[in-house]
Amino acid sequence: MRSPMRILFVVLIALVFVPAWSGAPRLPLLGARAVIHSSPVALVAGQPEVTRIGQLEWLGGVSLTSPDPAFGGFSAMHVAGDRFTLLSDGGNVVRFRMGRDGRIADPQFINLPDGPGAGWEKFDRDSESLAVDPATGDHWVGFENSNQIWRYDAAFTRALGHAVPPAMQHWPENGGAESMIRLASGGFIVIGEMARWPKRRNRVALRFDGDPIATPNRGFRFGLVVPPGFAPSDATLLPDGRMLVLLRRFALPYSFTVKLMLVDSRRIAPGAMLEGTEIATFAAPYIHDNFEAVAATREGDDTILWIASDDNQSILQRSLLLKFRLIEPAPPSDAGDRGLTPTR
Repeated sequence: MRSPMRILFVVLIALVFVPAWSGAPRLPLLGARAVIHSSPVALVAGQPEVTRIGQLEWLGGVSLTSPDPAFGGFSAMHVAGDRFTLLSDGGNVVRFRMGRDGRIADPQFINLPDGPGAGWEKFDRDSESLAVDPATGDHWVGFENSNQIWRYDAAFTRALGHAVPPAMQHWPENGGAESMIRLASGGFIVIGEMARWPKRRNRVALRFDGDPIATPNRGFRFGLVVPPGFAPSDATLLPDGRMLVLLRRFALPYSFTVKLMLVDSRRIAPGAMLEGTEIATFAAPYIHDNFEAVAATREGDDTILWIASDDNQSILQRSLLLKFRLIEPAPPSDAGDRGLTPTR
């Protein structure tokens, strides 16, 4: 009995005198049981009659919650019909269907199967942008700390490749590939959150001629002019090819202001500096939060915009999913020049 007792004594001494693990905590992962609840929200709290903000018509919105502690932190989104894919900034994927009544169906939780680093810390899986090939369903994910782009299959079961495009190699660790768009041509647009070029107010954007993983050196750089204090948090293409950029500003004590900016994508060219037109500003009394995801779809003749928020796993914020119709400005009329009375 002496030998087992000696071993037990050594183990007890080790437990007492060896310090506990004090490294970075394990990145929270979504559980296998997917549960999502939704509750309606208003464009302006207590004022259901308010249905317009800038050039957007309010079509409804929900606050998403789940008993899973890893739920939330949504930084990118893809919408196809009634099917939603939300990507968190911790390498988690949430999928579901949502009807016009805001009810959630067929929820699914996925953790990215691979990515930069070991995947132990959130730093390794800071996934901020998402693009999808509508033909294959493959996904491209941009990671801002490592400035890498990874490609995954349609079900997020395996990684198909990754790259660190040379033009992104020295982007800020916490301000990299925040926005990513896949073009119909197969090319890509990637916008840096904090990478500035050529001046402080501007943000650098890259136009890749093809898949940035297969051909990371083919393409060119252009600039995006943003309002003072704002940074791009996501972007999408409208059905007519224009680019819509989501811009975010954080201010103390704890508030977010978000703008939507339309950019004429036909002006994208090597070295070009693009300015846009602001179409909406989200600030009090309108609903506002850390909006980091935007997607555009089509319903009949209407362009539909979806906006989602990153709650930063904070009790002070929410995971919001909002729906709007884009109101196009009326084309200028030359009826007055002809001495005619406009008719409706």
